[in-house]
Amino acid sequence: MKVNDFKFMPEFFDRYINLSNPDIDLMTQLKDTTFLLDKLREELIEFQNYQYQQGKWSPKDILQHIIDTERVQAYRALAFARNDKNIMPGYDENVYAKNTSLEDKSIDDLLEEFKAVRSSTIHLFKNFTKEMFLKEGVCFSVNISVLALGFVIVGHPIHHISVLNDNYFSGTFNHE
Repeated sequence: MKVNDFKFMPEFFDRYINLSNPDIDLMTQLKDTTFLLDKLREELIEFQNYQYQQGKWSPKDILQHIIDTERVQAYRALAFARNDKNIMPGYDENVYAKNTSLEDKSIDDLLEEFKAVRSSTIHLFKNFTKEMFLKEGVCFSVNISVLALGFVIVGHPIHHISVLNDNYFSGTFNHE
């Protein structure tokens, strides 16, 4: 199924969905984006604890955030596909970031964890029927379909890769 297979573009989540390719089906994009972060491995290692501004996340924090967000969005998709009518709460990514422990995690650990989570996401979505993909639920205050959540999962890491490239790996800062 592709982006144009859902009825409406959900507000807020559109910024991630629009980063996916509208001409390629969801499952292909989930598989194809599994290794995007690996391409940045050397830069991620070099700048792993760097913050381009006080209070901003480091690349390690960003990787953990990408992993956490994929887990949250996949759970939401599962709940809606299984006809759970509960309103899914929002989640505060800053609270999550403050309550993780990255000191003993390497970039390679985080990249491996991302691939494991993505593999789980692919298995989850692979088993959804067309009817399940079109089911909708409410995340916080936004109506969204299972299919749209899949494209959020595709676009969210792409968004953060752009942030990493623009603010960490651009060479326009002094990281020493």
